[in-house]
Amino acid sequence: MFERYRQIQERRASAEGSEQGFTLIELLIVILVLGILAAIVIFALGGVSSSSAKSACKTDGKTVQTALAAYNANNGSYPTTTAALTTGNPQYLHTFPSSSHYIIGFDSGGNVYVGSNASGLASGYTATIVPSATIVAYDSDGCSVAS
Repeated sequence: MFERYRQIQERRASAEGSEQGFTLIELLIVILVLGILAAIVIFALGGVSSSSAKSACKTDGKTVQTALAAYNANNGSYPTTTAALTTGNPQYLHTFPSSSHYIIGFDSGGNVYVGSNASGLASGYTATIVPSATIVAYDSDGCSVAS
């Protein structure tokens, strides 16, 4: 066995053979290293998507709060439907925020509701009332209130 290995090494060194390329072991090692690097990158990006959902929830919550305040300033009351914010003149929101990660709604008192059930506020889950001075945050459980 060692004799065969020595012959292969001598043939490579003398350049008699026209065999060039990588051995199977070298290729397997490279594939293994690339697999490990890919796994590290995938796990590192998992935190980025959670962070982006948190930022989107914060932004959407603040956008609805601002639109409600603007509507109240112009009309003296809060709207009762999302269409009141997205249609008419002035238009307070181009479109009402929606996401598969959370849902945002409001009531006629200007309270903003944030929940993690994408089926809607009317489906019977508990929503969180978000006072206008509170920042909306996204957690792994869904949107929740954080100071």
